[in-house]
Amino acid sequence: MINDLIEYFKNKKVLILGFGREGKSTYKLIRKYLKDQKIYIADQKEDLKEISENIEKDNNVEVICGEKYLENLNDYDIIMKSPGISFAKIDIKKYENKIKSQLELLLEFFNVFTIGITGTKGKSTTSSLIYNVLKDQSVNCMLLGNIGIPVFDYIDKLEENMTVILEMSSHQLEYMKLSPNIAILLNIYEEHLDHYKSFEEYAKAKCNIFKYQTNSDYFLYNADNETINRLAKDVKAKEYKVSFKAKQDSNIYLKENKVYLNNKCIYDKNEPRNLMGDYNLNNIMFVLGVSEILKLDLNKTIKTISEFKTLEHRLELVGKFDGVIYYDNSIGTIPMATIEAVEALKEVNTLIIGGMDRGLDYTDFIKYLNNSSIENIICMPKTGHDIAKKLKEEKVYIVNTLEEAVKAAKKVTKKDKICLLSPAAASYGFFKNFEEKGNLYKKLVKES
Repeated sequence: MINDLIEYFKNKKVLILGFGREGKSTYKLIRKYLKDQKIYIADQKEDLKEISENIEKDNNVEVICGEKYLENLNDYDIIMKSPGISFAKIDIKKYENKIKSQLELLLEFFNVFTIGITGTKGKSTTSSLIYNVLKDQSVNCMLLGNIGIPVFDYIDKLEENMTVILEMSSHQLEYMKLSPNIAILLNIYEEHLDHYKSFEEYAKAKCNIFKYQTNSDYFLYNADNETINRLAKDVKAKEYKVSFKAKQDSNIYLKENKVYLNNKCIYDKNEPRNLMGDYNLNNIMFVLGVSEILKLDLNKTIKTISEFKTLEHRLELVGKFDGVIYYDNSIGTIPMATIEAVEALKEVNTLIIGGMDRGLDYTDFIKYLNNSSIENIICMPKTGHDIAKKLKEEKVYIVNTLEEAVKAAKKVTKKDKICLLSPAAASYGFFKNFEEKGNLYKKLVKES
């Protein structure tokens, strides 16, 4: 399998576009097998030598840095695009077919069974849970993709007929012309509007997860999501509709606190689990669907679900300090994710919000906060400051940093109640990512 991939790269003019984690992973793989082939690297950073000693010593590398890194893309045979690079401001029609990703090349050249998971929220939890379910039932499997593990880092370890669980972001799916054997579309909400020309483009990128499936594949999707229902047309795969509303045509649905699959009760909502809230129950329903499709042992699947621990920064209990219970949900970068976190915890007394403004609509979120029982809403820049102007004055505390936010939370949060960090906005511009923000929050909370 690896030989087919290397043959694809051989004697081609390959551009690695973006030299972050995935770009470096692509470079390492090509150089490992094609030691003398020239490799081209383009990145917005002004000087790549600062971030990689390897390319500095490599005489067969040509680097394009700075503002002009997106010029002359048509000169290359293959463009290995890193997920974070946006083409929203340039016309790519001439070379769109040259744009490839590690995920697409895995699907093209490797004889493995793939389960792809995407959605605005819930991807990492659902992917990790599916991986644990399969592993606990001795399925030869691997977890790769947007979870933070570049595909090419482990490509040598893939075995024939192995099952590969792939967390797939919209950026990874955007130009893909292949789809996984089992595709899961959890939800679509407003997100990444700084990367796409419109919400519609973002939603369509997500839909590539099922667009190229065949009638031997499976597509599980959220039948309650209006955007998905509108775009899930001409589906060739076998459909599994997942619903909280017990719709007549749903395959997996919730009714009277019980989960049904093809009208057979398979799971009780009140089963013990660490994954709190209805949105996590929704993720679980997809996992139960996969378990059924793969003909796994249902009892063992439920056992794995009950024992699965919450991932870091996803409604993560930080601990109880000076009588206040702190949760980190820094992954909550859109309003719906924050609302769902508040609903899951129920006893939120203080909420910390705010981050980078990406043009999201906060109208419903503001209405929700004003009508909620949350007594203290600590607002950080930029979105938090904008939202604060439309909140009830007695609820609002305006701060400029996370340090100030935690300090205020320690003062105002009632004993035995919850303080929740769930920004409802991106961390970029203030932090490297949501992980950095969450880690600092946890550090500040634990300090006396």
